Amino acid sequence: MKRIALLPEGSVSHEAALHLFGDEPVELLHFKQISDVFLSTASGKSDYSVIPMENTIEGSVSLHMDWLVHEVDIPMQIEWVYPSVQNLIGRGEEFAASSNPDEIDYSKVTKVLSHPVAMAQCLQFIRARMPGAELEHAGSTSEAVELVKNHPGQGWTAIGTALGAKRHGLDILSRQVTDHDNNYTRFVLIGPQPLMLKTKAATQSKTSLLVTLPEDFPGALHQVLSAFAWRKLNLSRIESRPTKKRLGNYYFIMDVLESLDSVLLSSAIGEIEALGCQVRVLGSYPSLSFGEQKAEVPK
Repeated sequence: MKRIALLPEGSVSHEAALHLFGDEPVELLHFKQISDVFLSTASGKSDYSVIPMENTIEGSVSLHMDWLVHEVDIPMQIEWVYPSVQNLIGRGEEFAASSNPDEIDYSKVTKVLSHPVAMAQCLQFIRARMPGAELEHAGSTSEAVELVKNHPGQGWTAIGTALGAKRHGLDILSRQVTDHDNNYTRFVLIGPQPLMLKTKAATQSKTSLLVTLPEDFPGALHQVLSAFAWRKLNLSRIESRPTKKRLGNYYFIMDVLESLDSVLLSSAIGEIEALGCQVRVLGSYPSLSFGEQKAEVPK
């Protein structure tokens, strides 16, 4: 049975993992910090790790990308997209309106806790209904829900998943509080070996590359992009990140909609390396699609 490392029970990562694996026989290993998720697979304690990489609203999760580049050398093996449904969670009786117990009195909320990415997805809702509430970041949405559970009667609430509310025995005060309906998160499964899932079919292949340009080479990025363009290789993402070696020095992360086995992609990489660029393959993997359906979360 494969061991899968991921963030705590009730997090969006947990929901996304359940959605990905379905009835596949896997053992889920939960960790409070994303660093421990990475290190679990790097040390061999788990076979794979579930890593959120990009969100519709907030864009790339830079910390997680930096871990893949600087801290561990573990290839991406699967990519999938999952809808991030966030809710306001607390004890219903604590926030019931005095005039109507079935309504929520948001003025009673003193603090809102959540992971910074989830918090940012719901800022319009928070500012409109709880402008005076203190905002506090937690290591995950599940940790935020647990903190609320452990501090009753203080006006604390959490932004988190329906699964998290159910796991910790709390109420959903308001459902789907994200500022945009199309709030999706791209996850990757990292591990040393490819993984085939019986119930999921890939819609396309993708290869992620880390490209470092040679110094003092005017027009190098243009020539790199040209190597893909004239071969009609589609780049679905290009992002610059600091190399952390000196100010103004960057590498580029490029996602190519092509398998590494492709002759065209292999020749493009050869041409880029001939320019003096350093190329590291972060993974060549199937990209799974589950359509645009809403997440099935517990009521």
